[in-house]
Amino acid sequence: MSEKARVPRWRLAIIGGGLAGVTLANALMRHEHIEFHVYESAPEFSERGGAVGLATNAQQALHRVIPEADAMLKRTGGVQMNSTRIVVGAGPSIGCLVLDITPTDPGIIIHCASLLRELLGPIHQEVLHANKKVSSISESDSDIIGRRVEVNFTDGTTDFFDAVVGADGIFGTVRECVLREFPDAEGKYKASPAGFWDCRNLIPIEKAKAALGEEYFESDRQYGWVNDGALIIHDVLENRTMVQCIERRRPLSRELLEGALERSLESAHTRAMIDLILDQPSPSCYSQWEQKATPTYARGRVCIVGDAAHTTTPWQGSGAALAIEDAMVLGALLGAVKSPGEISTAMEAFSNVRRPRCQRVIDSSRGTGDILCGQHPEAGLDPDKLKETLMPRWEHIHGLDLEKHESEAVKEFERILQRRK
Repeated sequence: MSEKARVPRWRLAIIGGGLAGVTLANALMRHEHIEFHVYESAPEFSERGGAVGLATNAQQALHRVIPEADAMLKRTGGVQMNSTRIVVGAGPSIGCLVLDITPTDPGIIIHCASLLRELLGPIHQEVLHANKKVSSISESDSDIIGRRVEVNFTDGTTDFFDAVVGADGIFGTVRECVLREFPDAEGKYKASPAGFWDCRNLIPIEKAKAALGEEYFESDRQYGWVNDGALIIHDVLENRTMVQCIERRRPLSRELLEGALERSLESAHTRAMIDLILDQPSPSCYSQWEQKATPTYARGRVCIVGDAAHTTTPWQGSGAALAIEDAMVLGALLGAVKSPGEISTAMEAFSNVRRPRCQRVIDSSRGTGDILCGQHPEAGLDPDKLKETLMPRWEHIHGLDLEKHESEAVKEFERILQRRK
């Protein structure tokens, strides 16, 4: 009998059917000893939001999860961003170039719904459960077919699993379960507003060209204009048929947008962007939230991934990347588990390795937002100082050796197991 055949089969519940949960499901498909089920509280599996950027680290992690990732990404209609151009959008240096970022391995801009659609494709329908909202989770001593974690749903049903992974977002139930033993009278472990807002719209590319100018779409480039208290962005997606327009740091209304961008209202580009943002049936703006601190990502046989663990602001385009990295690492760790008794050790190793990485990105992203909104105390709206301040801020994100990172997690798992013998 092979070693693979001797590994007992066990059950895992993934709570949350967004990007983090469904990517993890893909990572677990290669491990025959894990029977997983994905539970989504909404009536159907869907992803709210506009576009998501997958930089080189996200793409590499996705390839480690899904070997056929190139073909999958092509089907999403994602557009390769061959460069990012940052320009001063207000003040005496308005129109001055800050920097052109032309990476060796360019990022891809993808509509969230298209990415989720492709990630769901390989997963068997019988393990996808929509309209299943969790009401409570507890580790149980029940002898019911050997399961240790009890999951109760709001529809009155209960099930038992060997492990639970929470991918249920920033205000999810699983995070509360994981952190229940950490006193938090001051609320430091709860999600909180980061001090930024964003408003966006997806518009046909021909409409964007007419409003902003053909010259901005001659190549697949993301543009950003640093204003005094705001950032304007636009990028191309959906096979070059749509443009995402974003303005960040203010609630949405014409009055407030014009107030936020008052130092650049002389620019026809700024005025056109405001018109495009407001040209939708129900214009909305969204507060950006973050998890400023999280003491652990795991408790026993329950752990959290994605936004449930490390919600971050979008200033460095890393929210989706961190979720995909989570899936890569946790998939490798759970694949290494040889019996249900080792599950808690795998989740502890996951927390030990992933938490420092993710916390650094959260803190870095917040600081980058201040810079890109022209609020850095030294750089302000000075193009040379902005360039000097911004240039090194992505190195720790994109430069991660993912193979080594995954290997470190497995070694941590083995170290903890050895220590407990």
